[in-house]
Amino acid sequence: MLGREDILKLVPHQGSMCLWDEVVDWSVQDITLRAFNHRDVLHPLRCDKQLRAIHLCEYGAQAMAVHGGLRGRERGGAVVPGVLVALRDVQLHVARIDDLPDALEATAQVLAEGEGSQQYSFRIHHREQLLAEGRAAVMLQLP
Repeated sequence: MLGREDILKLVPHQGSMCLWDEVVDWSVQDITLRAFNHRDVLHPLRCDKQLRAIHLCEYGAQAMAVHGGLRGRERGGAVVPGVLVALRDVQLHVARIDDLPDALEATAQVLAEGEGSQQYSFRIHHREQLLAEGRAAVMLQLP
């Protein structure tokens, strides 16, 4: 298991905008993470005292970033930042997430990749309840 300090070294988002707290497990193909910050009244994505389910897309994108960073680090290369360019087939199964009492848990899986791009699927749960799912494409910012 990797903690927040390790995650901060892998993603461009820092401070409270880094949304994941721990990596539970990962392989070359997928990753599982947990977050506990969705109930925080100071969450940077809150609006009108709520954290809406649409923000789970950012959680999914950051899960991809953490996975990409871990894969890059394992290969001995630099962590390559990316830019989210598309979301597809996103389904939100709740309206908000700030009222959920336990951790959010995400899984993300590489579907396709090339030298300058990656496509992932993501699913985010609370306990056994599926909150959101979808696919995302990222263009990598190669040197």
